[in-house]
Amino acid sequence: MAEPDKQPNTVFNIEKIYIKDVSYEAPGVPLVFSQSQNAGAEIGVQLGLEHSTLAAEQGLYEVALTITATARRDNRNIFLVEVKQAGIFRIGGVDPESLQRALEISSAYALLPFAREAINNFVEKGGFPQLLITPINFEALYEQKHSAPASQPGLN
Repeated sequence: MAEPDKQPNTVFNIEKIYIKDVSYEAPGVPLVFSQSQNAGAEIGVQLGLEHSTLAAEQGLYEVALTITATARRDNRNIFLVEVKQAGIFRIGGVDPESLQRALEISSAYALLPFAREAINNFVEKGGFPQLLITPINFEALYEQKHSAPASQPGLN
């Protein structure tokens, strides 16, 4: 990924970070607490990333990272937490490909710590052990996303 400071007049600023949407459910509480803690829960994590232009002439974009974490045991949900962590970013002085990379990689990396903290806080306040989302390689996800159509015949 090209570093933003390698081009003259390149701008990448975080203007605002905020939670846009959040949902927490623990359908089996309090009965789930009486079950054996040795019976491990299956943890699942899903990611989503979306971005939109707020004011192109000013270089303002909104990026929203959605993380959904679920814990299941015996085909039943123990908890489900979904956080849509968003931010407003000012990005300028870059070519269109670098803009895409800034929106889908750099912005996502900036939002991830906030989303991880929110997920963990909701899980802990629900009475469950910490849930620390592992680091995510947004650059690899970007490369995978943008190379997939080219590798499929008939989609060029």
